[in-house]
Amino acid sequence: MSLFDLSGKVALITGSSRGIGKAIAMQMALHGARVVISSRKLEGCEAAAAEITAAGGTAFAHACHVGHKPELQGLVDATVAKWGRIDIVVCNAGANPHFGPSASLTDEVFDKIMHTNLLSNVWLSNMTLPAMAQRKDGALIVVSSVGGFVGSAMLGAYCLSKAADMQLARNLAVEWGPHNIRVNCIAPGIIRTSFSRALWADPARAAAFARANPLRRLGDPDDVAGLAVLLASRAGAFITGQTLIVDGGGLIGGGEPLT
Repeated sequence: MSLFDLSGKVALITGSSRGIGKAIAMQMALHGARVVISSRKLEGCEAAAAEITAAGGTAFAHACHVGHKPELQGLVDATVAKWGRIDIVVCNAGANPHFGPSASLTDEVFDKIMHTNLLSNVWLSNMTLPAMAQRKDGALIVVSSVGGFVGSAMLGAYCLSKAADMQLARNLAVEWGPHNIRVNCIAPGIIRTSFSRALWADPARAAAFARANPLRRLGDPDDVAGLAVLLASRAGAFITGQTLIVDGGGLIGGGEPLT
């Protein structure tokens, strides 16, 4: 049996109708997991689930706004009703409604960023980890960002929320480790998704970011998805409390990924 085999596992992935979340869902499904596709719009969820099914995987769609706690509980309840358990949680949904200096950031927007990018992950953890602990097995992955390691003149609040996600993973890893639950973060650099389009849509800017990476390119969603499969599988059974960077070497190369 492959170390990366996820057969029999149920994986709940938020923000999985497109981009990194969709790629994670697809690859987990192709490695044997039954996956739950979730985002705010049901149509997008159903389209992604259909694509995974057509590729030979097993998926179902359930719309959910992670910033609304009752909807998040409804997502968990629907998953358990459908498949009886949750073995893997990927907290991927996020928001960044502000691009500019912190001085122009309103309280309302700051609250939205922290609510969506951090508090929803706390909620989802508390909704799912106790049942995993009863079975003495489980994995939770938080999709953070390299922004959590650097200062930014234009994405300060977003970077703050992503740094907090890393600490959340460390805290949960210590708390739930005795129950054989692994909790880790993935910190992508610039990945070509619609979410990060403002950073790479301009060809000259994209080329500059690529030159700052030792691998001399920007990332694709599957570059992140493979690591998620590792962390969720037996291949990652002794990894917990870590933040793993997927950025083509940008941080160690001295580039400034979020300016």
